[in-house]
Parts: sequence; C-alpha cells; structure tokens
Amino acid sequence: MELFLDYLESFELKSISKTIFSFDDNDKTKTIIKRKNINGINVLYYINEFWTSKQRQANSLHEISYRACFKPQLPHFFIEKLTNEEDVVYDPFLGRGTTIIEAALMNRQVIGNDINPLSIILAEPRLLISNYNELADYLYKIPFKQKLIADIDLSMFYHPDTESEIVSLRNFILEREKNNELNNFDKWIRMVATNRLTGHSKGFFSVYTMPPNQAVSPERQIKINEKRNQKPEYRNVKELILRKTKSLVRNVTFEQQKRLKEIHQTAIFLNKDTRETNEIPDNYVQLTVTSPPFLDIVQYAKDNWLRGWFNGIDIDEVEKKITMSKTIEDWTKVMQKVFDELYRITKKGGFVAFEVGEVRNGKIKLEEYVVQLGLNSGFSSLCVIINEQEFTKTSNIWGVKNNDKGTNSNRIVLFKKE
Repeated sequence: MELFLDYLESFELKSISKTIFSFDDNDKTKTIIKRKNINGINVLYYINEFWTSKQRQANSLHEISYRACFKPQLPHFFIEKLTNEEDVVYDPFLGRGTTIIEAALMNRQVIGNDINPLSIILAEPRLLISNYNELADYLYKIPFKQKLIADIDLSMFYHPDTESEIVSLRNFILEREKNNELNNFDKWIRMVATNRLTGHSKGFFSVYTMPPNQAVSPERQIKINEKRNQKPEYRNVKELILRKTKSLVRNVTFEQQKRLKEIHQTAIFLNKDTRETNEIPDNYVQLTVTSPPFLDIVQYAKDNWLRGWFNGIDIDEVEKKITMSKTIEDWTKVMQKVFDELYRITKKGGFVAFEVGEVRNGKIKLEEYVVQLGLNSGFSSLCVIINEQEFTKTSNIWGVKNNDKGTNSNRIVLFKKE
C-alpha cells in the first residue's frame, strides 16, 4: 500500500485515493491493488466489494425497471465521495434515471440526457411526486371507454377489458401531450403505466410474461401462454397504477419530496445525441456517472417495442440513433466525441465515472479502450475500479434451478479534469 500511495503522490492524487478507498479499521475486506500497462500507460486497478445492496438499502423511488441498468449504490458511492450538496451531477446516457434520482435524493443539482425519449418519461416524473389523494382523484376522473382495441394485436397480453382501459389511458395521455397540456399528474401516471405494461406478477397489466424490463414479441407470448396453459385475466389499470405509486414513494419522506421538486426547477433534461449537448455550459458539471451502450449486446427496439407503442414513440427510429456499434473500432470513434464533450462541460477538479461492465464474456476489456479515450480528450486517468459482489444464483422465473455462487461485477474508469 505504501508503494501505491507513493505512486499516487507523484500525480497529486494521494488525497483522492484516501477519500475514495478508505475503510473503517473494523472492515475485514481488503482492496486488491494491481497495476496494468495499457498502451504504455500505467493504470491502477482497485478490486473490492466497494458497494452492495446490503450496505445501504436503495430508496424505493428507484424501483422502475429498465434493461441493462446499474444499481443505485453505484452512483451513490461516487456522488457521496466526489461531490458536495448542490453540485451538478450528470448522466449523458440516462436510461431509467438511476444517477440523477440518486443525486437529487442527495441534494445535488441534476442533468440527464438520452437519445431515447422513454428515459425522460421514466425519470423526470420522479422529481415531481404529487399528493397521493389528489393523484387518485385525478386518475379516477380520466374517462375510460369500453371495448376499445389497440391498433396492434395485444390479445395475447391483455384481457379485452384491460386492453380497453390501456388504450383509453394511452389516447388520453397522447392527446394531452399533442395539445401541450401534460401536467405533473399526467407525467406520473404515464411513467407508472409504462412500467406496468408487462411483467410476471399480478401487479402488472398483462398475463404472466417476461420481467418488465423487456417485452417479448407477440409470437413469443403466444408460446408462453400455451406452455403455461394460461390466458389473460382482467387487471384494473387504475388500481394497479395507484398500488405501484404507493410502492414507489413508500420510503420517500415529505422533506425529500419537497427537495426533489426544488431540484426539478433547475434540472435539465435533454433528448439529444450525447456528443452535442450545447445546452450544458462549459466547465459546469462536477461529476458524471454513466454507463454507455455496449456494442450490440442489448436490443433496445425489441425490449421496448410495447413501451414505445404506449407512448407514441417509433422505437425503431430511436434504435437507429443509439450507438449500437458492432465493432470496437466504430464504438471508440463515437465514444471519443462523447469524451470530448464531457471534457468541455466538466469543471476543473471535476470527475467522470464511466461504467463499462464486461462485454462478450470478458473477451473485450472496454476499460482499456476507455482509458485512452479519456486521456485523448484531456482528462487525467485516476484508476479503474472493479466492484465485485459475490451472490448466490437462485431459480429464475422459468424454473431453472442453479444455486451455484457467482460474481456480479462493475468496471468503472475514473477520470479527473485537472
């Protein structure tokens, strides 16, 4: 450890190391420290279980499903150690909004951007929590017509009466959006309904299907129904929206709700290419915590086709804009411009925590490419942080038993703007 700190001191990073990686004396865990040469650059790796779901229970407000999202404990770790209250925290690949929701709960100013408009639909309303009784009164006054049928075949997912309620709600929301009349109630209801479209319990509008972070195709759902000998049962859309609302806000205090609304007043939500965020001033952001699209491993259009339909979004067009490169060369070309933009907006002394996961079973070490991208843009590379959490695999929803232990890891490259 002394050799390690001496090495950091030559780069004036010793205090940062102590801030980020200090542990209580009673902590029995040990950080593994390795040094790796990447293209002639000595890069330090920290490996430990720095955060887990056991260490700090995440706020219930995070419980919105989205494909390939990280846990709230990840941004919390960096926000807590690298920012102060009222600092600006940014996520250029917003996803479900984990980074900005956690930052807002911690009284930081927030900016979120995503090329997919679904991200703003899922994230922004959680800064605008309404009074439950007032929300319920508003929801029950929304007119639901009978015997409405969607413009696509959804009979394999929904009971006819449920489908009619979903279509009624969809028409109501889209009409108000078209007329620029959406209020906070509408945004919240839309967000919750989007998250309740399909799932594997009676808390969702649909018959039993895949988890809510991905909608299977109608053809696949027909096969699931046949295999399980099931057919869609009636689900009360308004009651399920209110039930999920109670769940989302169950441990959000009144003071937190007030703070979230105050933060929303200065929050910036963008639906743009991350390389072109002119709305964000130069030298403005203290910390970016994000996870970019990784090559071609996630099919956003396939996963979100039903959410796209409900919100009137052409999800195929959205996917064309998402950086889903098939080669590492194409991916790095795009990400180099992303880092150039991140350097522009980051304050002197600010940080970027860039989560890169493990791609193609670890065959591609994205952090090795990302280190170079950040340096090219002008950042100093602090280190690579690997958070490893041991877990026990349990039976999944299809009943496949696997109780072997495994490892869930995050790989984050940490940069600083000197």
